Amino acid sequence: MRVLAQIGAALKLYMVGLKVLLYQLFHRPFASPASRNEKQGLAAVKRLREERSGAQVDFEFLDLASMDSVRRFVRRFEDRRLPLHTLINNAAVMLVPEGKTEDGFEQHFAVNYLGHFLLTRLLLGVLVRSGTTKACSRIISICSAAHYTADTDLQDLRSMRHYSPYAAYSRSKLAQVLFTYQLQQELQSGGFAVTANAVDPGMVDTDLYRNLSTPAWLAQRPIARLLFRTASQAAGTAVFTVASPELEGVGGCYLYEGKRVQSSAASYDAELQARLWRSSCDLLGLPESELA
Repeated sequence: MRVLAQIGAALKLYMVGLKVLLYQLFHRPFASPASRNEKQGLAAVKRLREERSGAQVDFEFLDLASMDSVRRFVRRFEDRRLPLHTLINNAAVMLVPEGKTEDGFEQHFAVNYLGHFLLTRLLLGVLVRSGTTKACSRIISICSAAHYTADTDLQDLRSMRHYSPYAAYSRSKLAQVLFTYQLQQELQSGGFAVTANAVDPGMVDTDLYRNLSTPAWLAQRPIARLLFRTASQAAGTAVFTVASPELEGVGGCYLYEGKRVQSSAASYDAELQARLWRSSCDLLGLPESELA
């Protein structure tokens, strides 16, 4: 039964991916980084400075699998006393083998969701101070259509009783959407000039697929080169969301191709959103108030 459940979860995830691919076939895509890979981060900074003379770009090390790394990153950023107008929560792992982080959290849950939750919460103060009624600060969470297949059992947040990498990934992406909607409610009720939205970039040709089995990876490569978006094209969807005048002051949306679409039914469950928020605060030792 356990094997059948894993196969079923995988098939559901692949069907969602197929639907996204079919959509992308008939719709044209949109033509201070922090990272856990210092070499790649510094290379990106160098490239940006070469492409745009005078660009002010810096690199900061951040490992979202480590809550201590997140807290140290925030302290370094706050020490620089810079404004923060845009936060893009983009880091992710997918289909990794069963394992836990140094904090005892399942890896998908920690990297894809909980690390972003902590990062966002700790930076809310500076985001609020940086936003104005005419130019809100913007928080963007890069999500995935995989959340449509996720179950809503969020009771055991540190692990999964019957581990499936497909289910773990999908659950972490649902948590991202739930958090985005709850965060927008908190910001709106507090009257803060900050918005929060979820962005689905579609199927993107990145290293996220490196944990596929060898046959699946070999089959995926030519399809990815032909049909998937490039990383640059996917980044364009996030840039559109943070820069578009049409989205000024607009939050609580799930965006695909720059358009508002419906996320999963479960993601709109207000009780589930609030329960996840409270549980996450408990796990991280944070007060429930966003600016406390």
